[in-house]
Amino acid sequence: MLARQRHKNLSVTILLGLIGPACPDFVSRAAEANSLADLRKNISEHIAQPMFSGATWGIKVVSLETGETWFEHNADKLMIPASNAKLFTGALALDRLGPEFRFRTSLLSNGHFTRSGILRGDLLIVGRGDPSFAARFNHGDYRKSLLPIYRELKASGVKRISGSIIGDESYFLGPSLGNDWAWDDLQEYYGAETSALTVDDNVVDLLITPGKREGDPCRIIAKPATTVLTFINRARTGAADSTKRIKLFRPLGENRVFVDGSLPLDGEEHSDAIAVHEPARMFVDLLERTLEERGIKVGGKTMTISWRDRINAPIRAGEFKELAVVESPPLSEITAVMMKRSQNLYAQLFLLQVGEKALRTGARDAAAPDPAFRQTSQAAGLAEMDKFLDELGIPRGDVLLREGSGLSRACLIKPSSTIRLLQQMQGREVFDAFRHSLPVAGVDGTLRWRMKNTAAEKNVRAKTGTLRHVHTLSGYVTTKSGKRLAFSIMLNHFRHPDPEASTRRELDQIAVMLAEFDR
Repeated sequence: MLARQRHKNLSVTILLGLIGPACPDFVSRAAEANSLADLRKNISEHIAQPMFSGATWGIKVVSLETGETWFEHNADKLMIPASNAKLFTGALALDRLGPEFRFRTSLLSNGHFTRSGILRGDLLIVGRGDPSFAARFNHGDYRKSLLPIYRELKASGVKRISGSIIGDESYFLGPSLGNDWAWDDLQEYYGAETSALTVDDNVVDLLITPGKREGDPCRIIAKPATTVLTFINRARTGAADSTKRIKLFRPLGENRVFVDGSLPLDGEEHSDAIAVHEPARMFVDLLERTLEERGIKVGGKTMTISWRDRINAPIRAGEFKELAVVESPPLSEITAVMMKRSQNLYAQLFLLQVGEKALRTGARDAAAPDPAFRQTSQAAGLAEMDKFLDELGIPRGDVLLREGSGLSRACLIKPSSTIRLLQQMQGREVFDAFRHSLPVAGVDGTLRWRMKNTAAEKNVRAKTGTLRHVHTLSGYVTTKSGKRLAFSIMLNHFRHPDPEASTRRELDQIAVMLAEFDR
């Protein structure tokens, strides 16, 4: 939370600097549109600027009341959607699981209680992908992330655990990464591994500060504090007028973090974040610390069980009895966090959860096939996505998703298919939860600082998307004359020629044109 919050603030500072005090308001580049023909002309002129000659625009705008197409350009071209893919994953999860669905984490034991409250045996934590064990759900307090488990154990009378804490993350079958995630994203907070036992977004936030004297090692503060990561600190304190430069590197498949560079003496601190390999290990490590800090001592060690471990050493159901269950906030609340923060981990967990529900309730598991040859949770989730697309009337070849977040560049979506989704969601019972989950221009989430002081502020509800050379924005807007529209704007293969300019503003210009239109 610390580093990711600071990164957000830094982006805000840069954006405000780009807008600048000399130009405090968002100014539309288009002439006033008095007719639909004028609006189409303004949008066409905007996307035809010479700087876009090597780029690809895909746009469609449709009236939600009449179905009339107001504008389209390459609407049936497959585009890289980036996080616009979350529109489909969020809609799927709400539809298949329901807005009131809650992730359940079971606390089990193979032991018995003594009169003095000692649990003689092991504590087994069976995770099912709850992403809400996180500081962001506890007002930013890392110490409270796992308090729900402590409270349930305390209510059950547990004062001491003589055995081990075993984290069972076997609920999801398959790799912990989304299909086609790039290797160089995997140490970043947005490329965190998935796990049925997720804590603090499977990321450690770092605050790096200079030492007291020149030449001293820089100090590293990790939140949450965990023993799972090992820091090789090669960062030093430089002279007072030296350049700030810090670089992190975590080798693939490791939890060693190399910290290089320097910070000027008495200079600014540096905030950053690092994704954790095998995050279930961090979960049990932090749980043990949470319990012991609050008086529940643990006699044994901490360990984890993956789906592959389950194949080699299955646990018999009769060996463990359930002590308690911890439930997450409702899915509607978590979906809002996923959409507004554009949280890749949550989106992927949604897809896995939908896949597991389909597998565990379907006839395919009736014969209890060997888990080593069973369909993975991700594959099952994508299969359920295909069924969902059929229900919406979207041809499967028009939406090619490889995972749930849009982090993969192999994901492809037509703008026209996104419009179809936005239209069809209106008729679903989950529409209110879906619509309210979207960022609101000038108000919250990834649109908090965009389209301020325009007709789009507090009006546009849309999902953003950003990858290198990819920018997208799709959602809903109401015109000045009260017409409700669905729009999908995708820009691929573009690098802004002005290094000081924001590509996002080029998309925002179109959304503002729609909001300002007074037909």
